[in-house]
Amino acid sequence: MTDAAHAVPRPTPTAADSVRAVALWALGLAWLVAGLSTLFVLQLFVAPDRLDRLNRLYTRGQIALTFSRWRAVVDPAVDPATPYLFAQNHTNHFDHVLLYEATPHFKQGLELEAHFSIPFYGWFMRQRGTIPVRRGDKGQSPALREAVRAEVAKGHSILVVPEGTRTRTGRVGPFRRGLFYVARDLGLPVVPVAVTGALRLMRQGDWRLRPADLVVHVLAPIPTAGLSDAEVDALADRVRDLVAAKIDAEAA
Repeated sequence: MTDAAHAVPRPTPTAADSVRAVALWALGLAWLVAGLSTLFVLQLFVAPDRLDRLNRLYTRGQIALTFSRWRAVVDPAVDPATPYLFAQNHTNHFDHVLLYEATPHFKQGLELEAHFSIPFYGWFMRQRGTIPVRRGDKGQSPALREAVRAEVAKGHSILVVPEGTRTRTGRVGPFRRGLFYVARDLGLPVVPVAVTGALRLMRQGDWRLRPADLVVHVLAPIPTAGLSDAEVDALADRVRDLVAAKIDAEAA
């Protein structure tokens, strides 16, 4: 069957949906501007990881202003003191904030290098230390590996969306393997993350926000040290399948 045949049906929008979405966007954008502006100024003087409480206040507020319900289910094997590569399904622009509060780790993200030229947003990402990725880069460039190594050396975790693009169907797409090789090279355990409910909150091709029941499933860490290249490829597929199982179960 085609991907379209497996797609999660889109809700039929109503006028009330549109009115509510305009209000939610207004609230969310006001919070975003206030929150990121405050962090931007403070980060001129204080390292971003020293401001993590404010990061978490911002992410909690961003979720709360969608009037969604949020909870995290974290495997007890996840160690708050161990850096990880968090590999999350990619649904919408809220992915980063949806995961951030689930564990106490300071999480550094990756962003397309071209986005760093976007006024204010790009400046903030660069200032926070977000790792730039060139379009078409397969995730194994020496520069990217060293950037990840530097973050891990600080005790930071890395947050990635291995699909590389937001889902159009609601299903989890193939995972790109490049960053799994980086994790192996650095001995960084991989933590699969499945966020359910995010498709209702916002999906590609529909600007409307809808309150949702959001659950962040943080699964058990998987060691990577010493894996062969073939085992890394198998790991990427395994992580993808673990994440997809949670997403498919919600859609069933």
